[in-house]
Amino acid sequence: LWRLGYCARLLKTNRCQTAASNTSFPAVWMLLAQYSGRIPGPFVVVQKKRFFTMPETVEDKSNLELYSPHPGVRGMTVLDREAFKRTIVVPVLKVKKEIVNTLLKSLKQTVLQRPGLKRVVEDPEDEDSKLVILDPHKIPEFSLGESEQEVLKKLKVSPEVSKYNLELTYENFKSEEILRAVLPEGQDVTSGFSRVGHIAHFNLRDHQLPYRHLIGQVIIDKNPGITCVVNKTSIIDSTYRNFQMEVLAGESNLVTKVKENSIMYELDFSKVYWNPRLSTEHSRIVELLKPGDILCDVFAGIGPFAIPAAKKKCRVFANDLNPESYRWLLHNCKLNKVDSKVKVFNMDGRDFLLGPVREELSKELLLLKGEQKTSFHIVMNLPALAIEFLDVFRHLLVGEPCSAADLPMVHCYGFSKHDDPEKDIQERTEGVLGTSLAGRCSTYLVRNVAPNKEMLCISFQIPADVLYKRPCP
Repeated sequence: LWRLGYCARLLKTNRCQTAASNTSFPAVWMLLAQYSGRIPGPFVVVQKKRFFTMPETVEDKSNLELYSPHPGVRGMTVLDREAFKRTIVVPVLKVKKEIVNTLLKSLKQTVLQRPGLKRVVEDPEDEDSKLVILDPHKIPEFSLGESEQEVLKKLKVSPEVSKYNLELTYENFKSEEILRAVLPEGQDVTSGFSRVGHIAHFNLRDHQLPYRHLIGQVIIDKNPGITCVVNKTSIIDSTYRNFQMEVLAGESNLVTKVKENSIMYELDFSKVYWNPRLSTEHSRIVELLKPGDILCDVFAGIGPFAIPAAKKKCRVFANDLNPESYRWLLHNCKLNKVDSKVKVFNMDGRDFLLGPVREELSKELLLLKGEQKTSFHIVMNLPALAIEFLDVFRHLLVGEPCSAADLPMVHCYGFSKHDDPEKDIQERTEGVLGTSLAGRCSTYLVRNVAPNKEMLCISFQIPADVLYKRPCP
């Protein structure tokens, strides 16, 4: 930035002087380029035309292409690893074997640091010496700076930098570099994915679909432990919250194991919902619970709220409508040895609230009047629909209200595309409950799901005038 500002001021001065001195405008640019170090003096005349055409991108473009695969792979849809071979010219120093390690430590900022590439290679002309590869980005002109030359002088190493032909193969390139080289120029490159055990899960865009099988194979090659890559082919619009998917590469085994917050789960990824991005949110809610508290999980899935709560010695009631989620929930409760602490149900969420939850609330809130310090929490993690279920709490119980401190706490999730998502989710919740929650609720931004789409959690104690229906005199 300092150089750019200085050059701009110098350019302005030279513009004013051009008429008097007859100095051409391109010549001024060349003078600035030479002064700023972007192009060395001896090469100014040779590179004059190319530099003046695109002066701001010469260095950046060369750096970008240095570790790029062979340009001939552009448009490849079936992976051919041999086609990625390429030879690049890199700077090297000739060093005696006995001081190689010392030099590597002394020039660690200048020596090549790219994973998968050797920094030291054999010297074909001298068996007593080695060639130390320098980072071509740090030594773009094949000459060392003053500080590096001082280090070499102390070590009695010649500062002469030689050129070495370094062969790069498919194994040397990162997955992002490979995909950027293959996909059409200027198109988005998808290298991020969700990992679920041995499965990599993508949401590919339309322009990436012709390359989907190649993308899948590259991800398997570059990520140890991943043996299956899938792409979501539909949105989550089914009753059971799972989605259609296509296996892009690897084995078709979608039964996997995942570990979240020190707890192991097993699941069939094609039949149940699992999102590794919710790990922090699962932990946040469980941290609110104390041993002895009661948790009712209305849309429990395979148990990411229920099982850690049971591990914390809470009493848990967990429900899911999906028969496969119910089966894996039972399995994971046994796997984690909490099956005696979790009552599992396979019901519609509304029926679960009107049945087991109402029954437990009626019984527990009577006991709380005996000064037991137990809190009642209800988790509703179905962001697309959960808010619509809140009307169940209107006059769910009959009788005199318990104390305000004992009222059950609800943690309800929802999506919002509103400019003010927190205000939006609170107003929608209030609309279903039929009362204001001003000063009586908190909202928490869980994650960004898509551009202009947020997932939030609203937590509140159910107001007594909503939860209770007073008996007729």
